[in-house]
Amino acid sequence: MTILSEAKVLFNEWIATVTDVVESVIGQYTRRPQIVLTSQAEGVLAARLKSALKGASLPDISFRIMGGQPSPALPADWQAMFRDSQVEAELAPDQVLFRSLDFPKQAADFLPGMIGSQIDRLTPWPAEEALFGWMLPSATEQDRIEVTLAATSRQVIEPLVHLATQLGSQSLTAFALPSGAAGDGTRIKLFDRILGGCGPTFDTPRILRGALLSSCAAAAVALLVSAYVGGNLDTEQQQLTRRISERRAALRLGPGSDSAMGLLAKHKQATPSSVVVLDALSDALPDGTYVTELRIDGDKVQVVGMTQDAPSLIRLIEKSPQFARATFFAPTTRAPSEAGERFHIEAHITPFFGSST
Repeated sequence: MTILSEAKVLFNEWIATVTDVVESVIGQYTRRPQIVLTSQAEGVLAARLKSALKGASLPDISFRIMGGQPSPALPADWQAMFRDSQVEAELAPDQVLFRSLDFPKQAADFLPGMIGSQIDRLTPWPAEEALFGWMLPSATEQDRIEVTLAATSRQVIEPLVHLATQLGSQSLTAFALPSGAAGDGTRIKLFDRILGGCGPTFDTPRILRGALLSSCAAAAVALLVSAYVGGNLDTEQQQLTRRISERRAALRLGPGSDSAMGLLAKHKQATPSSVVVLDALSDALPDGTYVTELRIDGDKVQVVGMTQDAPSLIRLIEKSPQFARATFFAPTTRAPSEAGERFHIEAHITPFFGSST
């Protein structure tokens, strides 16, 4: 997964989270009828009125979707109730794929990105065709969490979207019910879309994107102005910093040093040594940890390998005086065929590896 795609996933997750909060606040002041559609055997849908304005009540009805329309046709009072309503669809168990996933406890804050990047391997559908969600993790062991993943194909939801749109519903939300689930608290949300309805609506995601893009544009303009005005000052500061570095290097080498030898010694002390990096990693990594890839790029080192506890490696690496700002540059994974966790860690190398005298 590239950095650009990871940023896109995080951006969409932020938009979705803020949208839920905004629409939840708006929903407190704009009440709409709530209808629950339950998938039953042989393609039958059962409609139940969950809540209505002014205490209205309607008997439950059952129907099929034929050619995008309910069959038999809905009574007039149900058609009126569907208009500008919030529809909740509860999918049948045979329409949903459930899987149990195991992650390190430290990965709880990174579940959206870790699950989203593997959804095409966890389900039989491509990532763009899969709709998925998961139940809040429950602690299984001291350092592990178990997550229940629910996924379905977009083709399962499309007939329900078309039906709700034709009936003038304001929104459609689809849920999966794990085996033995009871109550709204155990449902897993797979799909949520604002359809428009018949009344005034707000496209919250579009408004949020517009506001964010406007803020970014304003920040970019301010940055360009700042760069233009402070350009000369930055240039002078860089030149002064370079002169100070050259002067310090000259003082370390001594007054009688040859210029060519001095430059060579300066380059040696300012350039990280692969041998020193490898030796420092060997001291920092615990027994049972295996490095399969090691890349040094300038002042950065990237390490890929297998271990039993990937999050603890960050602390161990940063304890070494040769490294700083260690982070994961890719998700930590654990395959059934592997004995440990596959980690991807990046750290900054301390630029000076020689003696200080």
